[in-house]
Amino acid sequence: MPGAVPDTRPPLLEVRDLRVALATAGGRLPALRGLSFGVERGQTLGLIGESGCGKSLTALALMGLLPEGATVGGSMRLEGTELVGLPERDWCRLRGDRVAMVFQEPMTALNPLHTVGAQIAEPLRLHRGLGRAAARAEALRLLERVQMPGARDRLDAWPHQLSGGQRQRVVIAIALACSPALLVADEPTTALDVTLQREVLQLIQRLVREDGMGLVLISHDLGLMADHADRLHVMYAGEIVERGPTAAVFAAPAHPYTRGLQAARPRVGLPRGARLATIPGRVPALGAMPPGCAFAARCPLAGDDCRAAAVPEQALPGAEGHAARCLRAGVQPVAAA
Repeated sequence: MPGAVPDTRPPLLEVRDLRVALATAGGRLPALRGLSFGVERGQTLGLIGESGCGKSLTALALMGLLPEGATVGGSMRLEGTELVGLPERDWCRLRGDRVAMVFQEPMTALNPLHTVGAQIAEPLRLHRGLGRAAARAEALRLLERVQMPGARDRLDAWPHQLSGGQRQRVVIAIALACSPALLVADEPTTALDVTLQREVLQLIQRLVREDGMGLVLISHDLGLMADHADRLHVMYAGEIVERGPTAAVFAAPAHPYTRGLQAARPRVGLPRGARLATIPGRVPALGAMPPGCAFAARCPLAGDDCRAAAVPEQALPGAEGHAARCLRAGVQPVAAA
């Protein structure tokens, strides 16, 4: 646009070759294996995959909350600040201020010994230096912003006095208190019914658009991602096996794992009693990662070349940025006779 002022700010989030190893009884084992991705302001990036694929560990790495003994390699840059190797005191300044998280289970995320108003006010007092009265007034504004029914009366409520949907709104209000640049939402609707899931996700996305935040949305629900993510990264065994604009990944899934996830989705119109498709086998254990493609043991297209060595990512025809880590990307398996 003529006359537009160029944005000279550093990228919101740049992750390059992120590697995380966990300390276990069997030694130090790789859990995240070379993740690279970015998030722009106002963008929603979806991370999807089975349990155990590394989604939640990625969220914990972005928050500086990895398990004790974990080691991190590669780079994570938030607004130009390198997060890998950041001292804990510096993480404490960022966490809840420039980067915040909406946790999966609101009842365990909230402190049962403090009122919800006090918990929303805490980051405001810690990071913004507000006094008690000013923080309480801002907590009320935040509760109203997340559309909490009877917000003023809820300020002095205890977590156990609220419904699941109300508790999740409190968790969102806490995360948004200091207007973070990056919001991480790890399965934010798991404990909610379908109607509340839709309300909560629409609320999060509206707030992201209004504030220009970047959102990393983590889920195993493909339908949720289709509705809410701008870009989609499919994770398996600590790697990103397919990435691209969400519409392109859904229209032309290239990796056999992505196609397996799509085939396993419940669909309207299936006959009563019909069994959903499944992906045979399971994600390999951390201590038993194969030298080649981690999905090869479950893949109907795998050959010796897939099992021999690590598979590089390759760009796919069609939408810009659509890529997959597969030697047979886009090839459809031959149906059994």
